[in-house]
Amino acid sequence: MTEQRDVTEQPDVAGQRDVTGQPGEGRQDVIGRAWDALVAAARRTVADGLVVGTSGNVSVRVGATILVTPSGVPYDRLGPGDAVGVDTDGNRLFGDLAPTSELPMHLAVYRTTDAGAVVHTHAVHATAVSTLVPELPPIHYMAAALGGPVRVARYAPYGSDELAEHMLRALRERTGCLLQNHGTLTYGTTLDQAYDRTAQLEWMCRLWLTASAIPGHAPTLLSPGQLREAEDRLRGYGQR
Repeated sequence: MTEQRDVTEQPDVAGQRDVTGQPGEGRQDVIGRAWDALVAAARRTVADGLVVGTSGNVSVRVGATILVTPSGVPYDRLGPGDAVGVDTDGNRLFGDLAPTSELPMHLAVYRTTDAGAVVHTHAVHATAVSTLVPELPPIHYMAAALGGPVRVARYAPYGSDELAEHMLRALRERTGCLLQNHGTLTYGTTLDQAYDRTAQLEWMCRLWLTASAIPGHAPTLLSPGQLREAEDRLRGYGQR
């Protein structure tokens, strides 16, 4: 890795200090810790059945550096020396492995939002829904946690700038979207939050598919007002 100044001295894009850094911690230590967390999340996507093989990808922002999973490498083979870092223009900062082929999507999110992490999967139920409707029907109030009913981004070849553009349109005022005939993308201020949104999205897709499969019945859906109420309640959810 190239030697750079301590990450705790670098403001993030939201104008706050990078929460990854700890007092007295050098940049390489911060990068190493963030990389370990990224690899653990990538392995979890496989364990949770959200991806198969080397499909899907994960990234984390550390100051001005974007850590990304490499292209075509099984996650269980990744170690500390395999870290790949780029800037928001995609220029390689360190690492010998080629970054994920979906780098344009990840960078588009970081350039246009305050994302701290991005998770992209090929989750089965979510991908199935992406082939059926232009928007996931509001089957559950957790849609409010992603900003509202989740849209489907129009299909484009993987790794293309065109796909990144379609994704950004689907992400307007949302923190997650479906990618037509492809998968999911979610982001959050932290890696845990981005991952949780991915898991919730896959669960809602599975729920809608299950309810819709009952002959002679159609699932009840939530109104915009009910989703707004849920969003207000979710703001105060959990521990302070």
